[in-house]
Amino acid sequence: MKVSVLTATYNRAELLKNLYNSILKNIKFGLDIEWLIMDDGSTDETKEIVQNFQNELAKQMLIKDNKNNLEIKYFNQENQGKMAAINKLVEKATGDYIMDCDSDDYFTNNAFEIMKKSIETCKDEKDIYGLCFLKFDQNGNNMGNKFENKKTTMFDLYFKEGEDGEKAILFKSDIRKKYKHELEHGEKFVTEARMFFKMDEKYKLICINEPIMICEYQNDGYTKNIINEFKNNPYGYYKFFEEILQKDFKGVTFNKRLYAIKHYILFSYLTKSKRNLSKIRNIKNKILFSILYVPGIAMTKIKFS
Repeated sequence: MKVSVLTATYNRAELLKNLYNSILKNIKFGLDIEWLIMDDGSTDETKEIVQNFQNELAKQMLIKDNKNNLEIKYFNQENQGKMAAINKLVEKATGDYIMDCDSDDYFTNNAFEIMKKSIETCKDEKDIYGLCFLKFDQNGNNMGNKFENKKTTMFDLYFKEGEDGEKAILFKSDIRKKYKHELEHGEKFVTEARMFFKMDEKYKLICINEPIMICEYQNDGYTKNIINEFKNNPYGYYKFFEEILQKDFKGVTFNKRLYAIKHYILFSYLTKSKRNLSKIRNIKNKILFSILYVPGIAMTKIKFS
């Protein structure tokens, strides 16, 4: 069984060592791993660091006189952003399964063992696009809620079942390759959830209540600078919330209904889009949108001025 680990990186050379070491610690569990790295126009020593990893692996192969079950592939592009980088890496991936792992994340010591067992347990599930695992922070805290081992969709998980925080998803490669991150108006970023929710329309995923990844947010990362990301990439977010509000909202919690409408108003303002109730499917959402529109625009002007 082969897993393609995809990492888009930009000036994070010093952090890649943590991810590399975490992969090495997991090789003993018997999965074949290809680590595909897209250098998104870095100006630091990213290329040299990755070459050191490759040279170290080559030496190990000579010493052991056999094939290593880890292969590292390095690619580079002019700076286009994480999503464009991941789109290209998905095309190059040759694994049976695909998993994204950011340059500031790394795997738990038994991540590949958990993945391998979960793949075996769920191998007969034909209608799923992947397996969803927990992410922890460096202090061992769950970056979200503890969930049940069950089959669901990402939309239901977050909008109906009260889930929150980041997750690590192991995709079936043949299905993952049918989708990409859709970028609007030359933007460099869009929330991953936009793609997940489109995958939900045809497939489900299985939640595995075990952590396989440690997340270490950086000061220059997307999450730390979310306001700037909103300003720089409003069109992708606008389309994302527009698509959400065209879904069936039966079972969606009121807080999530409010969240979707407030953000749709926010990005309507940032994209200078006209007020359009026809893009909203549910009558309750239309009413709530109409009530919140004027105060929402006023608050957005203050916050983003």
